[in-house]
Amino acid sequence: MRYFSTRGKSEAVDFTTAALAGLAPDGGLFVPEEIPSYPAVVRSSLGTMDYRDIAFETIKPWVNPDIPDPVLEEIVCSAYPFDAPLVTAADRQVLELFHGPTAAFKDFGARFMARAFSYLRRGEDKPLRIIVATSGDTGGAVADGFFGVEGISVTVLYPRGRVSPLQERQIAGLGANVSALAVEGSFDDCQRMVKAALADAELKKRLNLSSANSINVSRLIPQAAYYAAAAGRALAGRSDPPGEASPCSAPNGETPGSTEHRVRKGQAITLVVPSGNFGNLTAGVYAWKMGAPVRRFVAATNINNTVPDYLSSGNYLARPSRATISNAMDVGAPSNFERMAAHLSWTDMKESILGAFVTDDETRDTIRAVHTLAGYILDPHSSVGWTAANKLLERGLVSGPLGILSTAHPAKFAETVEPLTGPVPVPPSLARVMERSPQSGVIPADSSALAEVL
Repeated sequence: MRYFSTRGKSEAVDFTTAALAGLAPDGGLFVPEEIPSYPAVVRSSLGTMDYRDIAFETIKPWVNPDIPDPVLEEIVCSAYPFDAPLVTAADRQVLELFHGPTAAFKDFGARFMARAFSYLRRGEDKPLRIIVATSGDTGGAVADGFFGVEGISVTVLYPRGRVSPLQERQIAGLGANVSALAVEGSFDDCQRMVKAALADAELKKRLNLSSANSINVSRLIPQAAYYAAAAGRALAGRSDPPGEASPCSAPNGETPGSTEHRVRKGQAITLVVPSGNFGNLTAGVYAWKMGAPVRRFVAATNINNTVPDYLSSGNYLARPSRATISNAMDVGAPSNFERMAAHLSWTDMKESILGAFVTDDETRDTIRAVHTLAGYILDPHSSVGWTAANKLLERGLVSGPLGILSTAHPAKFAETVEPLTGPVPVPPSLARVMERSPQSGVIPADSSALAEVL
């Protein structure tokens, strides 16, 4: 597989170069020359395959020949000792993506990246410095995924005062080869500073810089697997029982509610994606184009509704981000829109993606209502997805099986959720995090300040 820049000013490169560089030399994002397709036998078996087998088949054509099949199999088995269950909640399904060590969907990308980078850099003497911007969950997942990996150090930038206390402990509580910088600004500032550092040819050469944000295509590729797994199970009419970390009071997952939008054999599912920087939805588009049986996507945002506005008007207007209780989605200039636009025209997007945005008050109301109705606890980001689906259902724009991507465990946002639902059960992985003491530096929202620290 070869990759080229969305801006078309750089030569095509192999997977190793694209992954380790993060950003193309011309400042664009790497995209594949073509999106591969699942073999027919895989496509017809997605509903019954083990998650790790689906991940292997999803990632394989993207990394060939740089990562041989036996090595990829080892990477996948090591990265994913957890699953992505599709559980029933009220009248729909929830795709739970928080069963990994940091209780967020970013674990699926970060854990693959750490292991892939370790293999791709075998024999290298010069250490690799990864810089990553986070609005919440990316930083914790990258820190955990790369913690202790020999020859790689990580610097995480996050907006000071705009992440939850637990998220800050995940980002800045490990030490060793992981350091953290609290930026006096927004996530957009953090992202701008990381991009500027990666585009600084001299700095990048001297420090051997790379990124683990979703601007790095190797973060997105493994995320496509959980879309394929969920869509395959839904088409087969199958759902899963709750997992150990599922925030559900119903022991068998059979929560009260109508069955109108639950899975039905032979019917493709619509997947609702809480969206900020739009890397997750881009991964979904990749899975769909590979052959995953997704009926449609919903791009659900908070009041940072740049992309829903674009889907409605055809005019893309980036804007400063605004702070909300779904803070990991506080992105006004989503980087991965550039990647989506490289694959889909406005007309194509309108046919495959619906858009809706949600306010903080609506987010809180839904958390409360879903807990009362179904005994299921949503985190603020997942609530944005659920609420966006409700809005589209009211307008008659969505029908058939419906799945909400639950991108983080509600215990990560206890200060917001517990006043609405009462105590939230804490998974063991998060209980251990709360024992950490965060240690981070503070810098202004200025690229030269980052360069000086690096």
